[in-house]
Amino acid sequence: MDALVTYLVAALAVLVVVVLLLVARARRTARPGGLPPPRRSAGGGAAGGGAAESPRSGPLRLTPGDRVRIRGREYAVSATIRLVEGDWSWVQHLLDDDSGTHHRLSVEDGPELELVLWTAEPGATVTPGAPTIELGGRRYTWAETGQARYTATGETDLPSTGTMRYHDYQSGGAARLSFEAYGEEGWRVARGALLGPADLTIHPAPEVR
Repeated sequence: MDALVTYLVAALAVLVVVVLLLVARARRTARPGGLPPPRRSAGGGAAGGGAAESPRSGPLRLTPGDRVRIRGREYAVSATIRLVEGDWSWVQHLLDDDSGTHHRLSVEDGPELELVLWTAEPGATVTPGAPTIELGGRRYTWAETGQARYTATGETDLPSTGTMRYHDYQSGGAARLSFEAYGEEGWRVARGALLGPADLTIHPAPEVR
């Protein structure tokens, strides 16, 4: 009987250790609010032009005045919005290419960087909430929803701090659709394209001495 009790106690101890390890692993990989982690780009690492060699040139550290070249087009960084949701954070850089169209580069840091170039769709009449949405001949599927706090620097039409609600959708492997609402304003709609490291080259603004 003593041997059986000892065996059962040892087996229970092993089971408890396994459960604790699984819980710890789930906490490291889960998105805030119980959402699954977003898909990551296949390339990984810091984005183009040797960005990993200089902390200031990395896409997470872009600041107003820097310039980026994305798939052959030049943009100037006009503002940066940093967002925090629970223990998750990401950055959005507003881009200007003199076309009058609003673009932004979102950067999510994790096991790999996720880079998405967004283009505003001011004439879109769709609203978020449905499991799937059709826009521009493409069907997008719901991916995640949440609310974050933000801090904005540079040229924006936003208060310097506040909250932002969002709904994100995906189509295929690289197409994205986002709905964002800052404060009490209405939804801003944008379509996005997932970028790889080779799609982006950063030219930091000259440092003032």
